[in-house]
Amino acid sequence: MDVFALHGSFSMWKDVAGIAGNIFAFGLFVSPMPTFRRILRNKSTEQFSGLPYIYSLLNCLICLWYGSPFISQRNLMLVTVNSVGATFQLCYIILFIMYTDKKNKMRMLVLLLVVFAVVGLIVAGSLQIPDKLTRWYFVGFLSCASLVSMFASPLFVINLVIRTKSVEFMPFYLSLSTFLLSGSFLLYGLFNNDAFVYTPNGIGTVLGIVQLSLYCYYHTPCVYIYQLSFSRGVKMFILSASVTIERWQIIFLDCTAHLLKII
Repeated sequence: MDVFALHGSFSMWKDVAGIAGNIFAFGLFVSPMPTFRRILRNKSTEQFSGLPYIYSLLNCLICLWYGSPFISQRNLMLVTVNSVGATFQLCYIILFIMYTDKKNKMRMLVLLLVVFAVVGLIVAGSLQIPDKLTRWYFVGFLSCASLVSMFASPLFVINLVIRTKSVEFMPFYLSLSTFLLSGSFLLYGLFNNDAFVYTPNGIGTVLGIVQLSLYCYYHTPCVYIYQLSFSRGVKMFILSASVTIERWQIIFLDCTAHLLKII
C-alpha cells in the first residue's frame, strides 16, 4: 500500500513539475514577439537572424516525437510543451520568410525543408525498429543530444561575461526563465525516472545557476564601455545598460559565430 502511495505521490509531483515547465517555456516562446513586432512595423528583418528559430523548431519536433506514445510512456507534458514550441517557431519562421530579402528567403525555405526532412527520417527510421526499448534509446539519445547542444549559446555568454565583466549579453529575466524551465523539467525527469529528460535539463539547471550567479556578481547600475577585439581586427564598442529581449536578438543571436573568435 505504501509503495502505491509513493508512486501516486511521485506521479502528482511529476505533473506539477511538468505544468510549471510548460508555463516557464511559454514565457520563453513569446519572448521574440517584440522582435517580430519590429519586423512587422518596418517590413524588414534588418540584422535579425532566422537560424535560432530553425534550430528551435528542429529541437521541438525531435523532443515532441520522443514524448509521443510511439516512443515513450507517460510524457504528456513533453508533448504539450514541444507542440506549443514548434507552433511558435513555425509562425516566427513564416513571418521571417515573408519579410526577409530574396537571398535569405530562399535560404530559410531550404533550411525549413531540411528540418522537415530530418524529422521525417527520424520518425520513419525509428518506426522501423521493432524493439520498443531500442526505439526508445535511439530517439532518446537524439533528443538528449539536441537539448545538450542548445547549451552552447549559454556557454558562449558565460565566457563573454567573465571576459568583459559585463552582463550586457546576459538579460536577467532570460537567464532566470531558462533556469526555471530547466529546473522544472529536471524534476519532471527525476519523478518520471527518465534519464533522457533529467540529464540535459540537469546541465541546463547548472548553467542557469552559473548565469544567475555571474549576474549577481557583475551586475551594476552604472554604465560602462567595453572594447572587444575580434581576430579580424574588428573593434566593437558596447555600451552596457538594460538589455531587452529585442536587443539581445539583434546582437547576440546574429553574432554567435563572432563570439568564438574573441581574443
